[in-house]
Amino acid sequence: MDMTHMNHMQMEHEAGTSYLWLIVGVIVLLFSIAAYIWASRTQGKILGHMKKKERADIQKKSRSLRLAAHVMMAVSIITFGLFFMQGAGKTYNVADLESNATIDVTDDKYYGADHTEDPIQYEMTIPTSGPHNPHDIKFGFYTDFPGYNYLVHNLEHGDIIIYYRENASEDLKEHLKYLAKFREAGAGILAVPNKDIPEGSEVVVTAWTKTMKLDQFDDAKVGTFINKYINQGPEKIPASVRQGGGTM
Repeated sequence: MDMTHMNHMQMEHEAGTSYLWLIVGVIVLLFSIAAYIWASRTQGKILGHMKKKERADIQKKSRSLRLAAHVMMAVSIITFGLFFMQGAGKTYNVADLESNATIDVTDDKYYGADHTEDPIQYEMTIPTSGPHNPHDIKFGFYTDFPGYNYLVHNLEHGDIIIYYRENASEDLKEHLKYLAKFREAGAGILAVPNKDIPEGSEVVVTAWTKTMKLDQFDDAKVGTFINKYINQGPEKIPASVRQGGGTM
């Protein structure tokens, strides 16, 4: 098992642990709310004609319920804090991806970079340059094809697009979701289903005027491609401006 896959498994484990804290926090919070309601209703059972002992017993039970509610509320706050602490500061730096594989990359013809909202007929089956919509789209994993007119704009900003087949395995899709979290300056990664992937290829990875076709997905080759070409488009946008893509 390669180091990248091990890191991916570790990320999945950490994410599972993090969400466990969130689930526990929600459950305990619901119990604390229920305890507060129960305590209030118990207190409401005190009637004017009741004897002193009966009143005292009800008040004691109400106080016990409120105390339990307070404790559970504190526990829920702690678990929520653990959840957000685990998520805080987590970075996905492309330098952590493997980057020393030999890759076969095509230098594609440059077809321009004009902005237009008119329909576009691309000369390449999977374009890596050319006219495109004035708006790009968010980084991340996609289950529907958003259109080349937007995706080419993402490439112009230095993003990496990993095209996968619609019938790809769930394991591959989960791994692509992981890769789509990585960033480099103002550029990111998109994983997009595509019917135009040529026969014999499992994925096609693109950058601005660059294409890499892989018969089988290869972590090392994809990591190398990302490291080499991310944020290398002709129009670089600072990360402070282009947070998550979809801003231009």
